[in-house]
Amino acid sequence: MGVGRFAFTPLLPLMTRDGLLDTSAGAWLAGSNYLGYLLGALTVSRVRVSSQVLLPASLAGIVAVTAAMGVGNPDMVAWLALRFAAGGFSAWAFVLTNAWALERLALAQRSDLAGVVYAGVGVGIALVGAFCVVAAGPGVPAQWLWLGLGALSAVAIAPTLLLRDGSRDISAVAIRKQSAPAESNDCTSLVICYGLVGFGYILPATFLPALARNIVDDPRIFGLAWPVFGIAAALSTIVAARTLQHMNRLRVWAVCHLVMAAGVVMPSIWLSPTSIAIAALLVGGTYLVPAMIGMQEVRARATGDPTALLGQMTAAFAIGQIGGPLVSGLLGMLPAGQAAGLNLAFQAAAIALVLSAAHLFRLARHKPTEV
Repeated sequence: MGVGRFAFTPLLPLMTRDGLLDTSAGAWLAGSNYLGYLLGALTVSRVRVSSQVLLPASLAGIVAVTAAMGVGNPDMVAWLALRFAAGGFSAWAFVLTNAWALERLALAQRSDLAGVVYAGVGVGIALVGAFCVVAAGPGVPAQWLWLGLGALSAVAIAPTLLLRDGSRDISAVAIRKQSAPAESNDCTSLVICYGLVGFGYILPATFLPALARNIVDDPRIFGLAWPVFGIAAALSTIVAARTLQHMNRLRVWAVCHLVMAAGVVMPSIWLSPTSIAIAALLVGGTYLVPAMIGMQEVRARATGDPTALLGQMTAAFAIGQIGGPLVSGLLGMLPAGQAAGLNLAFQAAAIALVLSAAHLFRLARHKPTEV
């Protein structure tokens, strides 16, 4: 999933360098991936295929569409379709893995290992970024990097395709046994808060490498922003899972929103290699933790099979990340220009994160949750 969802971010400035894309086309490709992620989250509970088939098929799909980005002559229509498919496959993989892993960890009474599961996305992001830093030498076409990432992904999923598990299948029939309406209503504000994480993180996640390239035109330097983001994301989930053994989930979630808000707003008030590195650490180190905590929280509140509710969470996140670039684009149409519009979007996202943190603190005070 780290490849399916996030390979485009470090490759965007390289594709721009090669004359394959301009800023507008890049935004369309990013939006297509977000839209695919949203549709995948909305349909995962309706696909009449066993999860033991759908999950490995989703992983194999990510490999195929990633490699296909580097095949043939540049074709914007084909690229839009491929990025859309990558988003859909990633959403299916994320929801089904969540439903399976959280159930297995709960049965084993090892919720502290949830951080290892969620760290996988951060590891994928870091590997994508590191690969691009190493491979993006002078004269190396960006399309070759897409092929390389497809090959690496194929190697990565090989062990998972060999795994077989005898636990309860998360099939379409089981998914329909979702939470009672009262439980779903109880989670509405949590779903919204998780959607705001998508809105907040996507702006720096999309634009940090490009902002770094504006300051330093060496891909081996500006590309470092993405590995830093991924490493911080991977480590944060492991540390947070340990922390949750002693703290209230919602309070930890609220703190993550505050830290992310600081990272999101930083490039709008201080733009330098140092500020970009700090922003990558703050945002990368907090965006996966709400995913882990939020999924655990709604699963704890659900009365039946939680997969459909987990899909709602993922859909809210997708809506938020679609909204981020849209808001940035609309603000960029103001007379002040694109740069000012992006800064205003950063600041709006930070304000939304702070307000949602206040709400989570209030929920934690009035209705503490058991870890």
